[in-house]
Amino acid sequence: MRLQIKDGTSQRRFNLSNETENLKQKIKGRVRKKASTFFNDDEVNNNNKKGKYMSRKQRRANNQKQHQENGQQNQADKYHFELRHIQPLTVNQEKVFDAYYAGQNLMLHGYAGTGKTFLSSYLAIKDVLTSDIYKKVVIIRSVVPSRDMGFLPGTDKQKSEVYEQPYQEICDDLFGRGDGYKILKLKGLLEFTTTSFLRGTTFNDCIIIVDECNNMTFQEIDTVMTRIGTNSRIIFCGDYRQSDLVKPHDKTGIKELMAVSRRMKSFDHIEFGIEDIVRSGVVKEYIIEKTEMGL
Repeated sequence: MRLQIKDGTSQRRFNLSNETENLKQKIKGRVRKKASTFFNDDEVNNNNKKGKYMSRKQRRANNQKQHQENGQQNQADKYHFELRHIQPLTVNQEKVFDAYYAGQNLMLHGYAGTGKTFLSSYLAIKDVLTSDIYKKVVIIRSVVPSRDMGFLPGTDKQKSEVYEQPYQEICDDLFGRGDGYKILKLKGLLEFTTTSFLRGTTFNDCIIIVDECNNMTFQEIDTVMTRIGTNSRIIFCGDYRQSDLVKPHDKTGIKELMAVSRRMKSFDHIEFGIEDIVRSGVVKEYIIEKTEMGL
């Protein structure tokens, strides 16, 4: 049917009607395009049929959900890390492996740089990650040598964080990444504490590493030993030749610990000599010369 235009007014009305219709189609197309960024094609078609499009509130909720899912996926990917395989380098290091796998508690004492803390951390972390026997590794250390830390800002807990640095380096080395220690703590597989926070605590289903026990008084060592709960084992690391306890009323309790633990069938003692130093040639040379000079 041909439309006849009689006058200019009708022509203007006709043109305006066409422009309005074109504008509606453009707006509809834009809304459809915008909606497609939040829906797949089927959802867009369904919403078009119903005359519904995603509101601002719905878009915000959808974005938050997507962000959360992406975050969870990234977190899952982040936790995929593998422990390096470590082999003993000396005869006494091999004894540590044998005694640990035999289920013994360990008293590791000897020179610095022989791998006492490193091997203990490796064996304990590996056990927690690969078996269902233990829930976590607990590292205990004394901050007694730095009682003067009271002048530093922060809480006692914050001040003691400086003592976590060696274990951060060990974990980062074992996992070959800079966040190994942090991830273990976030997952509840590793805990660091000091002898200042042990009262009233019981460690069940744990592998306890007591590092630098030569810097603990016998009272502190006694407190640690009496915190061991069910299905737990303990590893002591230290060197009776050195101690940072300098105050008159402080005395290292490592020799008393060694004497008591030697009477316990559940303990194996392994002493590391100069020949076991693996940290570096300089450390080994220094300790040899220092020992020969009687220092």
